[in-house]
Amino acid sequence: MRAAVLHEIGQDKLEVLDDVEAVGFGPGKVRIRVRATGLCHSDVSAMSGVLPQPAPFVPGHEGAGEILDVGDGVTGLTVGQRVLLCWLPACGACPACKRGQTQLCLAGFMNAGTPNFRRSGGGSADVFGFAGTGTFAEEVVVDAGCAVPIPDDVPFDIAALIGCGVTTGLGAAINTAKVEAGSSVAVIGCGGVGISAIQGARLQGAAQIVAVDPVESRREAALRFGATEAVAPDALADARQRITGGEGFDYVFEVVGRSATARTAYETTRRGGTLCVVGAGALDDFLQLNMFELFFDEKRILPSMYGGGDVLRSYERAIALWRAGRIDLASLITHRVPLTGINEALEQMRTGVALRTCIEI
Repeated sequence: MRAAVLHEIGQDKLEVLDDVEAVGFGPGKVRIRVRATGLCHSDVSAMSGVLPQPAPFVPGHEGAGEILDVGDGVTGLTVGQRVLLCWLPACGACPACKRGQTQLCLAGFMNAGTPNFRRSGGGSADVFGFAGTGTFAEEVVVDAGCAVPIPDDVPFDIAALIGCGVTTGLGAAINTAKVEAGSSVAVIGCGGVGISAIQGARLQGAAQIVAVDPVESRREAALRFGATEAVAPDALADARQRITGGEGFDYVFEVVGRSATARTAYETTRRGGTLCVVGAGALDDFLQLNMFELFFDEKRILPSMYGGGDVLRSYERAIALWRAGRIDLASLITHRVPLTGINEALEQMRTGVALRTCIEI
């Protein structure tokens, strides 16, 4: 089968190979034919080494498809069933799950160190799947808990977005920050996740939502998704002064994953306000805060992992909101490419012209 493979960390292009096979099928597993997958910034971060990931590997973790085979002991899933892939399934038994913080379950991360694929020719080599999945491939084998059934009226491309970016952005605003009606919000970084955070803040009733991004097309898109104003990063200070009288925003979402933008977000948050960190950053990138400001400003710093809540409930909520027309998911997909055009999709993300590119497989 075909899959897009990164041979070494640091390479900026993927090679689409046709001698890759999905491995590991057996009890407790399912084999899935991937139909659509989104390109998330986390995939690019793993390629560059910002996020830890063994190589060679198949990127992709935001996908949907149909079940081809079901292993022994799997219940509730059948051949032909339409599913989205959950890259962070909850085990239900660990301390985090028992506390109701299923998004902090580490069971899914254990799969990241086990090869999902294998080259079938030329020396046969193991290949990993990013985040234990690897959806830039025609087929994947994953734990049954990674396969979440979706209703027949949800297209594969929409389901794929719900599998990561939409759930992450909506959840940051609704679950983690719990944006209050009438509040002021700034969102720094307006790709697919940032736009979803904007939609979440709008759903929560925020009065002002300022989108901050260096790319003009993304700023224009943010206005269509619910932002009340959109500015370049160098105009954020002026927006803060005009909108909040210099006090700062009630909520600021950092959706870039860099200490520099997190520091800007902290300074843009009012005293007693909330900084919500959504972007996934590097292990060696440190955010510096002095102990006086941490105490004196009483700003809440809330990281948000995968939307900060039970992901299965978050999926259901996103589908219900989409059906009701309360959120726009179709317009998040600004570009579409086949698997053979994956490097075109990477360029679209790096230049910022795409909110989300859907890879149709």
